[in-house]
Amino acid sequence: MATHKMLKWFEERRKSTTLNLAEKQILKAIDTVSELEKAITAFSEGRKEEAERYIESLFRDEVEIDNLRRSVFEELTKGPLPPKYREDLMGLIEHLDVMADHVKDSARSVRILMETEIPKEILDAFVRMGRALVECAAAMHEAIEALGIDPSRVKELTERVESIEGRIDDEYLKTKSLFVKYGERMNPAVLMILRDFVEFTERAADVCADTADHLRILAIS
Repeated sequence: MATHKMLKWFEERRKSTTLNLAEKQILKAIDTVSELEKAITAFSEGRKEEAERYIESLFRDEVEIDNLRRSVFEELTKGPLPPKYREDLMGLIEHLDVMADHVKDSARSVRILMETEIPKEILDAFVRMGRALVECAAAMHEAIEALGIDPSRVKELTERVESIEGRIDDEYLKTKSLFVKYGERMNPAVLMILRDFVEFTERAADVCADTADHLRILAIS
């Protein structure tokens, strides 16, 4: 198997500072998705203080993700990894960093909305999008773990990511139709923030799908 691939990820990570840092960055990026879903659920159930705690935790994780990304890139410039391996790893790290940025922007929207009255039907749609995004990120994480070990498993999991991303797209369109349904009785500024939330969440799902494409190429190259 070619050395430029992400071979035996979880065996090699213990021997490499670069891979250890990369693993931490990956896990933190996945954590932000989980924290967003928990914040949305808490907000939808009226537990605003709890939602705020999840958002604060997400923001702290996002800062750590940025720091880890810089550390990984610094290590990659001086480490012993083959050039193609470095490119593959940098591509994965960059995808996950973009996903975490979109998740952070979704969380900012939730924070702004917490002092407003949102129709339950819209909040329920937000919860569904958040839960589907958690599923998407979890499948992507499993695919990363399978790299260099089980290419067929990577293919299966990346197809699952794309299927879930399709569900999120459908939910995105249904949710936007709710803005039309409730638009006349809502503050236009609130509608704008609601729109921002679904846009950023849908973009995070798109990045999951893009990452799945990247992983599929790594698995077969």
